[in-house]
Amino acid sequence: MRETITTAAPAAAVPAAGGRLTTAQGTALYVGAVLGTGVIALPALAADAAGPASLLAWLALALLSAPLAAAFAALGARHPDAGGVSTYARLAFGERAAAVVGWCFYLAVPPGATAAALFGGGYAAAALGGGAATAAVTAGGLMVLVTAVNAAGLRLTGRLQFLLAVLLVTLLLVAVALSLPDARTGNLQPFAPHGWAAVGGAAAMLVWSFAGWEAITHLAGEFRRPARDLPRAAMAAVVVVGVLYLSVAFAVIAVLGPGAASSEAPLGELLARGLGGSARWLAAGAALLLTFGAMNVYYAGAAKLGAALGRDGAAPGWLDRGSVAGEVPRRSLALVSGLAFAALGAVAAAGAGPRPLVLLATGSFVTVYAAGVAAAVRLLPRRSRGWWAALVSLAAVAALLLMTGRYLLWPLALTGAALLYLRLRRNPATAPP
Repeated sequence: MRETITTAAPAAAVPAAGGRLTTAQGTALYVGAVLGTGVIALPALAADAAGPASLLAWLALALLSAPLAAAFAALGARHPDAGGVSTYARLAFGERAAAVVGWCFYLAVPPGATAAALFGGGYAAAALGGGAATAAVTAGGLMVLVTAVNAAGLRLTGRLQFLLAVLLVTLLLVAVALSLPDARTGNLQPFAPHGWAAVGGAAAMLVWSFAGWEAITHLAGEFRRPARDLPRAAMAAVVVVGVLYLSVAFAVIAVLGPGAASSEAPLGELLARGLGGSARWLAAGAALLLTFGAMNVYYAGAAKLGAALGRDGAAPGWLDRGSVAGEVPRRSLALVSGLAFAALGAVAAAGAGPRPLVLLATGSFVTVYAAGVAAAVRLLPRRSRGWWAALVSLAAVAALLLMTGRYLLWPLALTGAALLYLRLRRNPATAPP
């Protein structure tokens, strides 16, 4: 993940073929990018927020994914660039917008990675006991390990990351299949115990699980025929991801019932219904492995992004060490890691759990999506399929922004900080180092 704010002319129309990725491979990459650690815990958090009515939030996000994925696929096919959403923001609105997107991406990682670590820690606590203390200690251990691996310059291979995605899909399918015989329609009542407004709050939180539709735009130039293969891969992935998420969410609520809301390891509970209590150890091992893989990607991408922002003048210059390919951005990594540990300490001291961290991160994701689809409306040919998809997505993302509520204060603060930094940088008398 790399963001830049240098000015550039808009890219030409659809690029010529020449990459190697096929539609099937692109679909697999999309599924791997969107399916993440959220699914191992968010069905329970959403059930706690809205009860069985949280299924409507899952359905709404799955339906929103179709125009959102189509808009980003159209952008990727027309403007293939590794900068992704930041590039689109720059082309449409200039370098200030690109800097804001870069800051929102970069500083969404500390709360997001900490929440992911706590999700994995919840599965360890379910298997070992010890409750919140075990979850926090496990989360801290994961964060230390991921920081050390990245500081040493080690990386998981793309093939291993793909295997982790396959492991996640397999875990989801097995958990649902084994538990569905225990589903009870009575567990769907009362359907909206916290009122219908709670569905909006659950939807804002679930953006975490659907973040990633913009990720493959970084690889648009690698498809054999981007104009054809990228949209097909996006739509196939929308179907796969939507079916998986809805299946897991339904199983968690219909099988676990009222206990779903208090479960820190819902997939472990589902597996235990079919395989016995020992399955919690299997679920814990899988969850920790998946969490490590996801966090490794978060830390590696964010560290490089921070170095690139420092190099390009959108962040303090001392962050730029490691921006060159092959170098390790240890300063940027240290900042991300330090902020993540601060977030872990804050929620552990407050006994708040991962939910506020998820909402902070999703506030940034929604903001970035808003910038991306607004850029799509401006950059894509008017009345084309991609343009209409972007227009529909813009309305839906605007609604999500409203639902996010006070957690938008985080991306708003980042926006102000990014713009203030750019202003100070242009004034030699007050420019930061």
